[in-house]
Amino acid sequence: MAEAFARVGEIDICYETFGDPSDPAMLLIMGLGTQMLAWHEDFCEQLAARGYFVIRHDNRDIGRSSRLDDLPVPTLKQLALRSRSAAAYTLSDMARDSVGVLDHLGIERAHIVGASMGGMIAQRVAIEHPERTLSLVSIMSNSGDFWHGQPALTMYAVLLRPAPKEREKYIEHGVQMFTKLGGTGWEPDVEDLRDIATRAYDRGHNPRGSSRQLGAIVADPDRAPELRKLKVPATVIHGAEDRLVRPSGGRATARAIPGATLVEINGMGHGLPRGAWPQIIGAITQTAERANVSRAAGSAPPRATAAG
Repeated sequence: MAEAFARVGEIDICYETFGDPSDPAMLLIMGLGTQMLAWHEDFCEQLAARGYFVIRHDNRDIGRSSRLDDLPVPTLKQLALRSRSAAAYTLSDMARDSVGVLDHLGIERAHIVGASMGGMIAQRVAIEHPERTLSLVSIMSNSGDFWHGQPALTMYAVLLRPAPKEREKYIEHGVQMFTKLGGTGWEPDVEDLRDIATRAYDRGHNPRGSSRQLGAIVADPDRAPELRKLKVPATVIHGAEDRLVRPSGGRATARAIPGATLVEINGMGHGLPRGAWPQIIGAITQTAERANVSRAAGSAPPRATAAG
């Protein structure tokens, strides 16, 4: 369907759906400063073809969702100190936005899938809204533990370089940045990256919003104690060559969630390359199937065998 908007409190969240609304819902949550476009249409269609009603959305402060420019941007000092004062809003607020999209669509429960910061938000959905969560998949993310999943030192220069304001330079910047973040297992999907960067620019780039989202990340406490209480089928997917959120972040997340499956994909960096889609989509749908088995049996989530 075409893009639409869900009113969540005082915020409009832009979303799009794929597949049959009568199928089980699957909510896809994207990462820092990245629009829902990064969940490629073909990726969403493949999930829908597996029997899921797929929903992707722009987080607050990015894309076509509401910009909160009346709120302050965190300072570098606040970010460096991981101060809670850096947060104009929280990951919990962003999780409520995601649940609000489900409310708008009249969906009681969904499989929750998140990538990077979206994985952190997905974890918050599962922690704080367990009654809405059928299963959890956290991709290239971490548990909020300071000692795991931190960027390689070489990544800071990539992250801190501001995106150009001029359209063509912005697009090339996006292609180069995500190419550097990718792994060596597959050739960069340059045309996909260029198409996503082009449409992202045209839909509306908001660097101040990205800074506020980063403030929400650094202010969020270690989620591991809360993750240990989860009772849903869960899978953690991570690229073995991820230098932005290093693989230790995925391993720590998987250790924290009871019965979680860890899927490490060789050759994958920080991204969703087409070549890795069969493994990623397979792991997502296997997790959803585990939820179906668990609900039918009325028992604790079964543990699956790791793949990758």
